[in-house]
Amino acid sequence: MKNIIAIDLGSNSLRILKMHCQSKKVLGEFHKTVKTADGLAKTGKINDEAISRVVTALNEAKAQLDFTDAKVKAVTTEAIRQAKNGLEALRQISEQSGVAFEVIDGDTEAKYALRAVQNRLEILKQIPKSFMMVDIGGGSTEMLFYYEEQYFSKSFQIGIVTLTQKFNNLEEIAKAIPTLMGEMRAYYDEVTKEHGEVELFIATAGTPTTIAAMKKGMDYATYDAKKIHGTMLSKSDLAEKLNILLNMSEAEKVKAVGIGRDDLIASGILIYDELYNISGFEESMVIDDGIREGVAFDECCGG
Repeated sequence: MKNIIAIDLGSNSLRILKMHCQSKKVLGEFHKTVKTADGLAKTGKINDEAISRVVTALNEAKAQLDFTDAKVKAVTTEAIRQAKNGLEALRQISEQSGVAFEVIDGDTEAKYALRAVQNRLEILKQIPKSFMMVDIGGGSTEMLFYYEEQYFSKSFQIGIVTLTQKFNNLEEIAKAIPTLMGEMRAYYDEVTKEHGEVELFIATAGTPTTIAAMKKGMDYATYDAKKIHGTMLSKSDLAEKLNILLNMSEAEKVKAVGIGRDDLIASGILIYDELYNISGFEESMVIDDGIREGVAFDECCGG
């Protein structure tokens, strides 16, 4: 197999990567906000509009990346796991786009993200003996603890899309966050008590990468993942960027973070901030790589 196309359909985004297996050279990327989990918190279902957005985005990606000379491996996560009509939604997506998705569990999700992050740390010449990796998704947040050759992970049903749609405003979310993330605090305490504190806090997914981009003076159109990898963010960076975001005009918000993403990023910042409170870390390292990169490496190198 020469090329792989790895597809990650999350609760908010569709992320696609085309890679040449032998050289690990990236041949193309595609990213689109599709809001798979839109309305899920209220109805328990993936709605027709979301299915349509996913199909449209997949067809756009096929035109852009050329799927004909590659093996396609497509995975999907929490929104489909939660939805009462998840498998039916995937059937419709497959019929209309030709892409068949595999629903993966939180452990597999964490395994893929870990593989991608470890690869990126090697490139950055950062080899910590231990770290906590957090993937703040649209429908869930994964916490993973890595201690040299072993890791422990758990998926929590708190994500930026479902959280935003469950509450009326940011103040309500802020008030509810410590209770909602109580299980995550307990898990952090349990793992670190047994295996020791970790050296590094690594954050992946849209919220950390967006804040890192704002810190580096990039906007949605000028975003460059290569400049994001390894960026350090402090708790005060989050507070500062949230304040800037909340005080922007609608046009400024669209330019900064993309259409319809500002409320999700704001919710994500509150989740992110609470992770600092839980862990006691003063800063975290942001890495843009995630599930799709992990899928590509896994398929190219063998599980």
